[in-house]
Amino acid sequence: MARTQVGIVGAGPSGLLLAHLLHERGIESVVLENRTEEYVIARVRAGVLEQGVVDVFRAAGLSGRLEAEGLVHHGIELRFQGKGHRIAMSELTDGRTITIYGQNRVVEDLVAARRSAGGPLLYEVSDVSLHDLAGARPTIRYVHEGREETLECDFVAGCDGFHGVSRASIPAGVLTEYERVYPFGWLGILAQVAPSTEELVYAYHERGFALHSLRSAEVSRLYIQVPAGEEVEAWPDDQIWSELHTRLARDDGWTLREGPVLEKGIAALRSFVTEPMCFGRLFLAGDAAHIVPPTGAKGLNLAVADVTVLARALEDFYATGSDAGLDAYSDTCLRRVWQGERFSWQMTSMLHRFPEEGPFGARLQLAQLEQVVSSRAAATALSESYVGLPIL
Repeated sequence: MARTQVGIVGAGPSGLLLAHLLHERGIESVVLENRTEEYVIARVRAGVLEQGVVDVFRAAGLSGRLEAEGLVHHGIELRFQGKGHRIAMSELTDGRTITIYGQNRVVEDLVAARRSAGGPLLYEVSDVSLHDLAGARPTIRYVHEGREETLECDFVAGCDGFHGVSRASIPAGVLTEYERVYPFGWLGILAQVAPSTEELVYAYHERGFALHSLRSAEVSRLYIQVPAGEEVEAWPDDQIWSELHTRLARDDGWTLREGPVLEKGIAALRSFVTEPMCFGRLFLAGDAAHIVPPTGAKGLNLAVADVTVLARALEDFYATGSDAGLDAYSDTCLRRVWQGERFSWQMTSMLHRFPEEGPFGARLQLAQLEQVVSSRAAATALSESYVGLPIL
């Protein structure tokens, strides 16, 4: 039987960052991942980092490439009725910014840091199961390279996402789950074309929401709202570009650049929170505990906040023997999580067409948009949520 201080299930951003933060504090960990390294890195996910998240990476010595290649943005544009309205976030939040830096690059940086530190990072692990979570020595059983293994831990961190084994290992009746499933999804494309905008564009249109995001100076990320259950095969590239042109149109001559589509896919939208975010010596982090619709760009940022809080609590436990930080972990994280859920719901509700709401609902959305772009107080509230609450 192998032994470590913290067993980490999942090698996405939250699991890898937790491993790095623990290594910096002299705490051992083993990271287990059921997918291949190539699969985990190749997943195209979030790309908007809050100011506080960039600060965490900088303090952890992980910001070299991020600061060299990341695109720092001081505002966003809300576009509706053919006009663009810039929200000057930095001016409204004492200079705080967001940084565009793809999640795949975050994972690459974290993998490189883990390799450099020499910490165990096992891919293609199967048959993972968690045991004795309420005891002082929980164990993780798994199969790796054809061998059955058992890892004894002081603590287990469940960083394995919404469909992972960690949350499912908690006994029935312990957790309360809150969920909202939206009646639409996002059809996203990654295109080999220079962005047509210098900052993110969130567009409200009678045909549905659209978003123009960025990945680099040469690659654009774009999305359109589609009905729930839609198949990506129903959307040839020409039709996607046509819809993007329509929904992102502005009446001042702005044009959308087109380019080869590198990837496309459809993601369902849901809000989900489980309470508490722990059981015994198992602590859930990231998508294992909460999901937000991507409109607010909070998923990766909430995950980083979770593991930053957890690393600090574990550091305190090993340094002083105090359980106070671990006991407070769930409540501490959930306060931020519910603010992220609130903001993501606000952005989603304001910008997407809800068929069941009809013309009355559409007029309310336009009224809300008008308030945000005409009221400094409303724009400040949106900006403060967008650039992010303090991590700790």
